[in-house]
Amino acid sequence: AQRPLAPREAAGRDYAELRFEAPEAERHTLSGGITVFFIEEHTLPLVNLFARFRGGPSNLGRSRLGAATAVSSLLRAGGTRSLPPDSLEARLDHYAIQTAIGGGGRSAFQNVNALSKHLEPALELWAEMVRYPRFDSTAVEVWRRRELEDARRRPDDPGRLAISTFNHLLYGDHPVGWVLSPDDLEPTDVTPAALREVHARIFCPDNLVLGVVGDVTWAELEPLLERVTDGWPACTEPLPAPPAPRFDVRPGVYLVPRPIPQSTVIVGHTSPVRLADEPAYFASRIANQLLGSSGFSSRLMRRVRTQAGLAYSVASVWTTPRDTDGVVAAVTQTRADRTVAATRLILDVLREARSEPPAASEVEHLVQRTANSFVFNFQDPAQIVSRQMFYLAQGLPADWLDIYLSGIEAVTADQVLEAFRRTLRPDEAVILIVGDPEHFDEPPSAL
Repeated sequence: AQRPLAPREAAGRDYAELRFEAPEAERHTLSGGITVFFIEEHTLPLVNLFARFRGGPSNLGRSRLGAATAVSSLLRAGGTRSLPPDSLEARLDHYAIQTAIGGGGRSAFQNVNALSKHLEPALELWAEMVRYPRFDSTAVEVWRRRELEDARRRPDDPGRLAISTFNHLLYGDHPVGWVLSPDDLEPTDVTPAALREVHARIFCPDNLVLGVVGDVTWAELEPLLERVTDGWPACTEPLPAPPAPRFDVRPGVYLVPRPIPQSTVIVGHTSPVRLADEPAYFASRIANQLLGSSGFSSRLMRRVRTQAGLAYSVASVWTTPRDTDGVVAAVTQTRADRTVAATRLILDVLREARSEPPAASEVEHLVQRTANSFVFNFQDPAQIVSRQMFYLAQGLPADWLDIYLSGIEAVTADQVLEAFRRTLRPDEAVILIVGDPEHFDEPPSAL
């Protein structure tokens, strides 16, 4: 056995440049036009199916919010055409098939995990659920009552209440600002017939992209996928795009009084930066880390928690949608008697970010940290497949991750400062506080 090199010996040697080649999934197209991203992986005797459908509550209008939200949840819980809910559950348990089903906004998804020897029944059961859902009336009513109770309890959770209220303030009557309310959950709005109408608009092959990873070859998989998708009717009509948000909220302080000892504070406004191959987008990703998304090293955490001791945690959120403006905001929770002081300090940090250039070494550290974590995007084949499915849905090129890395590595301190100056407007912010004004350190009007 060779003796390990001492640090000094290792440092004195020449090494070939370390190159990382990002793996990609194979891309296939079924006879019905459905795109499939596939990676063969024989490490474990398992197969994972990822199904993503374009379309959701955002595409169908407020009048269909309840039904569109219920559809994904009830694909499994509501049974299928040939299997009532309890029989479907028994069949899934018999084959040890795991599923994760959800949806919202502009998409719906299903993940199915099964032993490779049970791949055929797993695909058949998945196809049963998405093509022929029963929407059992009892299951629909159980879901409706559960969501009614959740809507009733939402004001009891300050964090959820703050986020939903802030979104509604900025977006108004727009899908991003929607939350289920009792008005959306009337028995006449959430019926099996209403769910079937929504289902026919979303769960059709024109809207579907598939991903498969696991212990199976394409030669084995292709005929199974062809069989379970054979004869699937095309979508009856294209889904309308959601309307563009108007963002007509006025800057100011908005208070949601609650008799609680801790306040939740959100300070934010709209952002013009969008997801695109542009320097401004890449600079915003580093700027967000610098501001508050990188934990203890961020400016907000350092100033508000470490130096002032006004909060246990504080962070920033900077969204960059593909086709509309996003939001940049700082979020914290603090003691009621420190509410105004914490909010004022957050505003100071935002102003300083606009006026004080970041150190080149600080930006370089964040760039290198992002670049060095690049390989963790490829820890398992499922990440690769699901990401390529996302890129297709967003209209991004297949090599977007390479483009992203190159864009991040090119970010400079001047570009970060420009991102702050272009975006941050603390004097025009919407300040939302959920808390007890009787115990604030100053009246909210002081802000």
